[in-house]
Parts: sequence; structure tokens; C-alpha cells
Amino acid sequence: MSLETPKIPLWRSTLRAFQAISWSFFGIRKRSESNTDLSQVKPAQLIFVGLVSGLIFVLVLVLVVNSIV
Repeated sequence: MSLETPKIPLWRSTLRAFQAISWSFFGIRKRSESNTDLSQVKPAQLIFVGLVSGLIFVLVLVLVVNSIV
């Protein structure tokens, strides 16, 4: 008997990856939610979403600093 996870649409798993990355920026995450993310999100999605989120974060910081100075 094989225990397979149900098939999740790509857009839903990508949103789940964005949620996981955003919570990891704050350092707040439940272990049960982390385990759910690991079963539903592919590692490549996490890497891509992490890079995009980091780039957006840096660009927002640059814009804030430029508007203040």
C-alpha cells in the first residue's frame, strides 16, 4: 500500500511556498505547518520563491532608503 500525497494544483503549491518563505523571514513557523509544506511544495519552488522574495525585499529597502535620503 502506497501513501501518496494528493495532487495539488501548481498555483496552490506556489502560494503555499510564498506563505512558507514569508513566515520564514519572520522566523515564526509551527512544526506541523512546516511538515505540511515539505509534503506539498517542491524544493525548486522554495528556491525560486525565496530568491524572488529576497529580491523584492532588497528592492523595497533600496526604494525606502532612496526616498528618505
